[in-house]
Amino acid sequence: MIEFKDFVPEMKDKGGLFRQPGMEELAEALEKANEWIAANNVDIVNVETVALPNIHNPGEEGSTDTRLYDTGNMTTWHQFIRVWYRKP
Repeated sequence: MIEFKDFVPEMKDKGGLFRQPGMEELAEALEKANEWIAANNVDIVNVETVALPNIHNPGEEGSTDTRLYDTGNMTTWHQFIRVWYRKP
């Protein structure tokens, strides 16, 4: 059975009126993915970088939300690491 696990950079602070939210670097998400892979002895099928809009917005369900809204120029795109694997 194929499954996936997402490693999304965490929001460090919510930002403000004139300041974007502070986010972890993508490299930190990759480090977490590598640690999880090493600890779980899974059969890796694929590792990819995914970009989706607005996954941290209120009302959105994060990286697995199947309906994300793109509001034109107000859209913030987020990159994260997705690991596709087979369970042992």
